[in-house]
Amino acid sequence: MMSASGASTVGSQAFHLESWSRIRLDQVERALEQWITTETSVEVGHAAPAALVEAMRYSVLDGGKRLRPLLVLAAHEAVAGTPGSAAALRAACAVELIHAYSLVHDDMPCMDNDILRRGKPTVHVRFGEASALLAGDALQALAFELLTPEDASVDGVTQARLCNLLARAAGSAGMAGGQAIDLASVGHTLTEDELREMHQLKTGALLQGSVLMGAHCGQPDSVALTALRDYGAAIGLAFQVVDDILDVTADSSTLGKTAGKDADNDKPTYVSLMGLARSQTYAQDLLAQAQQALQRSGLKNTLALAALADMVVNRAN
Repeated sequence: MMSASGASTVGSQAFHLESWSRIRLDQVERALEQWITTETSVEVGHAAPAALVEAMRYSVLDGGKRLRPLLVLAAHEAVAGTPGSAAALRAACAVELIHAYSLVHDDMPCMDNDILRRGKPTVHVRFGEASALLAGDALQALAFELLTPEDASVDGVTQARLCNLLARAAGSAGMAGGQAIDLASVGHTLTEDELREMHQLKTGALLQGSVLMGAHCGQPDSVALTALRDYGAAIGLAFQVVDDILDVTADSSTLGKTAGKDADNDKPTYVSLMGLARSQTYAQDLLAQAQQALQRSGLKNTLALAALADMVVNRAN
């Protein structure tokens, strides 16, 4: 359970997630700052339009939990036993770029039509719809560019594996497919199985993909990989359950986005389907599943992953 000081107790060991995260987030922020520039073709140096890059930087920098990059780095450390690799840092930044692009597009009038994200006006409100669409497109492309450096920092087999994992997590059988189901479900009542499938794709796929990408930056055995896949699935679904809970229990200033939006748009959620109390219990059940998966992984360095799972479920925004 996470304490107010940011310490998480996992078994008999205390783990300070805040201290662990601060170092890794600084690495991620510096890398994103470096790579999202007017020379966004980082390997070949082609200049990008300054206005487009401004919208890209606005959508990515100085905001967000950076949960997905942290999952990449934590999973890599769990498998490799030590922090830090060029592949893991590039993978961490790539998943954040994909996440940011999805938010830019999801907020647009043709989808969720939201005006607030990460405590500031959404990209289409700030820059216009056409610029927002292009910024999202460019962020998606840059994600895959980061995974395929032309130097020898990431070997070709790892590049291909990471690109495959990210494409699957973000595509029609992942995040984009889940968003399509979400849009088609407005005003309809879904079964619990249908709601679970939607959120496993829309939110869970990229979170699970982050864990698997981090793992594949090392050399996981089949037992560890299966357990990490189960861990990622559990926290991916838990994240959305908690999001649905917070949508009705927190205000917009706390969330950094518009509270109550799902109810206003008549979207199916866990709270609308199961009720608040049962949704809260379900989130804790998913947390237990994630922790159990780590226990059977055979990995010794899983404290960061365990603490991140606890943060996902017991967060306030």
